[in-house]
Amino acid sequence: MRIRTFQPGDEALQASIYNRAAAALPRFKPATTQEVQRRSRARDFDPAAHFFVEQMGETVGYAHFLPNGRVSRAWTLPGHEALAGPLFAHLLSAMKERGFRKVFAAYRGDWLEVHDFLLGHGFGKARDIVNYAIDLVDMPTPPARPSSGITPLRPDDLPALFTLVPGLVQLASVADWEKHLFHNPQIPADAAFVLRSHDGNTPLAVGILVTDPNYASPGNVDANMPCYRLGAFGNELMSVKRINGLFSFLAANDAKLSPLGLDLMGHAAYRLRETDDVESLAAQAPSDADGLTWFYQRNFRRQGSFPVFERQL
Repeated sequence: MRIRTFQPGDEALQASIYNRAAAALPRFKPATTQEVQRRSRARDFDPAAHFFVEQMGETVGYAHFLPNGRVSRAWTLPGHEALAGPLFAHLLSAMKERGFRKVFAAYRGDWLEVHDFLLGHGFGKARDIVNYAIDLVDMPTPPARPSSGITPLRPDDLPALFTLVPGLVQLASVADWEKHLFHNPQIPADAAFVLRSHDGNTPLAVGILVTDPNYASPGNVDANMPCYRLGAFGNELMSVKRINGLFSFLAANDAKLSPLGLDLMGHAAYRLRETDDVESLAAQAPSDADGLTWFYQRNFRRQGSFPVFERQL
């Protein structure tokens, strides 16, 4: 057995290994060499984070990790399953040497064989990521004019908003969050808005609405796929799926959360009053963010979910 890192030409091998290893799993979608090539040519692609295992000169398995700590299951060709454990252990050891302290994996909820693999290698289920949607026709009638208490998000609002839901925003600092919200080619700088106190000074909650007719409609995606949605708070470090009409908000988990959230939803509906490009609002939230989960379950339709597994290194 020999474990090596990525080298040019591995894209076809990776696609072939995955397609043979995962073919029997529910809702399996074959990978293509072109898809893998697009990832390997991305600016942030790290060949040293992609590992391949060889036996008798044949490449029979692979595993990789991303800069945010997300790992893949070790996939191997049929008949070489015994190499998956050593390959995965090698990947985790390499991550620990790089300074990672926690790693995670996300797969479909019905891929039980993958869950068992992760649980057998020290992972535990941490949460579900739940997807929601609501058709605009099912929402309360939007206000005739914008609320005077809701204004565009400003950079100086961010320190007060950063810890509204402790641990949800996945960035290390307010400065990083400002860069994500105001200098992000995928999110317009005016996408986020703030609901302020009566004196107009204190930000109480923040909402965001991401729209683009080129993005997928929430009704046309498989909501059980392990895809993080662009713009949802908490997804700042994730590779994301772009959804047209994504709504997300942050508010403290107290008695004001529901009325604040409804006001922000109403503002999102007001923004959409003159467009035919959005038929539904979409949302996404982790199941361990209790207040947000309660709000979305009460006001949206649950579409689907996927589990997240974590392990300390």
